[in-house]
Amino acid sequence: MASGKELRRQQLQSLLHFDPFLNDHQLADKLDVSVATIRLDRMALNIPELRERTKEMAAKNYAKLKALEGYEIIGELIDLEIGEYGISLLSVTNDMIFERTNILRGHYLFAQGNSLAVALVDAKVALTAAASVKYLKPVKKGERVVAKASLTAKSGSRHTIHVEGLVNRDLVFKGEYVVVAFNKKEGDFN
Repeated sequence: MASGKELRRQQLQSLLHFDPFLNDHQLADKLDVSVATIRLDRMALNIPELRERTKEMAAKNYAKLKALEGYEIIGELIDLEIGEYGISLLSVTNDMIFERTNILRGHYLFAQGNSLAVALVDAKVALTAAASVKYLKPVKKGERVVAKASLTAKSGSRHTIHVEGLVNRDLVFKGEYVVVAFNKKEGDFN
């Protein structure tokens, strides 16, 4: 029979498997223990802190990019399977918000979804042809937006990609991006 500590550590691993973006404070709240206990459990399980987990995930995925350079992704690229799905993380900082309200400027959400949609396309050149985005809830300074994109349709060079942005599992925006892949032979690019 598992001890309380072993059970808690199993629960910690399960929580991070389901949502790898939980920080120590959120984990402590969910498991009803102190932040110090979470840190000790993470060390015992060889689980790095959130910042390091994010860097490790991002490093593995930037090399997969074809249509963008890594610095062109808005947010950090966490997971990418070209032609299928992608995940990025945007941490809202002071320079992204409206000063008076502390609310994130909408173009950051659009750009996070757009860059993730373009990253999904298996082409050296891919451009957004159309987009329809709905903003559902305001995002505030200090929050983290997890964008999840998936390819929903493909017809020739046109790719339709659905993107959802979440803050703490609450949907804050959703959009459909139509991205066109260009080959040098068929496009105007030199």
